[in-house]
Amino acid sequence: MNRIDRATIDLTIRCVERVRSATLARVIVGIVEKIKDAREGFLTKAEAVGREHAKRVAELALSWGNMRASDWKNDLRFIRYLGAMSLSE
Repeated sequence: MNRIDRATIDLTIRCVERVRSATLARVIVGIVEKIKDAREGFLTKAEAVGREHAKRVAELALSWGNMRASDWKNDLRFIRYLGAMSLSE
């Protein structure tokens, strides 16, 4: 998010209880859509990276005798977690 978008959100939160201006509402909606698009892009990348990590971790845990580990490679929350951790490095 650029500085102007961040400042717009910060000032709106600090100064306004309810947005009444149609112009301000359009600006806020635009910023929220940017955030939503960025989030979806990040999750897509995290899933792509995390899926491979989850597969390897599950295979390792299975080799150690953890039979419930076979579910890990399909657990979307686990996959996203591993992907997010990898992307943040």
